[in-house]
Amino acid sequence: MKYVLILISGCVFCRVASAEVTQEILDVTPVWSGHPVGFCLLTKGSRQFAAFYDAERNMTVASRVLDSTEWLFVRLPEKLGWDSHNAVTMVLDDDSRIHLTGNMHAVPLVYFRTREPLDITTFERLDRMVGDREAKCTYPSFMRGVNNEFIFTYRDGSSGNGDQIYNVYDHQTQLWKRLLDQPLLSGKGLMNAYLHGPVKGPDGLHHLCWVWRDRSGCELNHDLSYARSRDLIHWETSSGEPLELPLTIDNAEIVDPVPVRGGMINGNTRIGFDSKKRPVISYHKFDQQGLTQAYNARLEDGTWAIYQVSNWDYRWDFSGGGTIIFEVRVNSVRVQTDGRLSQTFSHIKYGTREWILDEETFSVIEEREISPASPTPSTPSESEAAVLASRRCGDSGSSDDPSVHYVLEWKTLPQNRDRPREGELPSPSMMRILKIRK
Repeated sequence: MKYVLILISGCVFCRVASAEVTQEILDVTPVWSGHPVGFCLLTKGSRQFAAFYDAERNMTVASRVLDSTEWLFVRLPEKLGWDSHNAVTMVLDDDSRIHLTGNMHAVPLVYFRTREPLDITTFERLDRMVGDREAKCTYPSFMRGVNNEFIFTYRDGSSGNGDQIYNVYDHQTQLWKRLLDQPLLSGKGLMNAYLHGPVKGPDGLHHLCWVWRDRSGCELNHDLSYARSRDLIHWETSSGEPLELPLTIDNAEIVDPVPVRGGMINGNTRIGFDSKKRPVISYHKFDQQGLTQAYNARLEDGTWAIYQVSNWDYRWDFSGGGTIIFEVRVNSVRVQTDGRLSQTFSHIKYGTREWILDEETFSVIEEREISPASPTPSTPSESEAAVLASRRCGDSGSSDDPSVHYVLEWKTLPQNRDRPREGELPSPSMMRILKIRK
């Protein structure tokens, strides 16, 4: 089968108006469309940067001045295979040097840094951060600490056998060191943790949740767990009891002891908060009939109270390794202006919808469809729509105009368990910047 991607012919910079927003859509460059993998968009004042894999799967960085349609491109010496884990991410340090990492799934550290501020032509590869435990890196992420510390975290190891490592950067020496003497989370060689967070809550604390997994099958996730911290160094239970690091299956707080093959999957746990600033962990698992249902676990008077939210007549029976297509996604709860909670989900059978929830009982007051926030900038054919899907990533930075935000959009085939595809592949898709004015 031949896949054809229809683009906006002859339209380099076009405008689309809707009732909610006005968009400006800027073509950047054709990119790889054979499988999905995470890209990165970063805006800093009047400058904008995008990190991605180009049409030939080369790791590439582009930069421009915001009022210009001209891009500068730099190709880095990394090439994407077929693994959808290998997202690329970048961030600015206090001196506006760009740090970039990616193309890693249980492989040696891939890390680049610019020699000069905001200048992508000065990217240099560094063969180490700390130098230890950097041979099997996955899920790289940059973050800021409570005192604006520049932090990098990643998993050392593999699925079913991994530890979570945290480094901190010294801007004066331009060197990294360990933030923690021990890994934050350790599977002790028997499992690994898939985490969400840390998420800074309205209570000023950093909240972390995760699931454990034995071996490599996604059906082997179990035991939804939780910890919190004031400084990302000292960790405690929901009742304030200190926790000794590393956190393991033996000393961590268990929110819901979901068993292996209990219908819970990594990448689908989320932390939100209600109007009383109580943490709420959203996830899914099998109910007593073996059907997949959405649940919210809330900390109430020192105890995790678990509420079933959905009443779906469907079982998502996932298993095996590699990146899979998610049939169900459950997002975190949010407080509305009227005090009620809202929560969105996407479901292969029921579509993309929003619940309005009673805050005390989590009972569904209203369920409604979600309308797209903005029009799709291209109109694919019916046959193309069945195989190519839009991918988006938000802006990890911000411009000088608070009324504007940017989104990166491109199209790819779906996940393929990180295996090569046979036969003819689709043409590269056009990656675009969407400028959205509130």
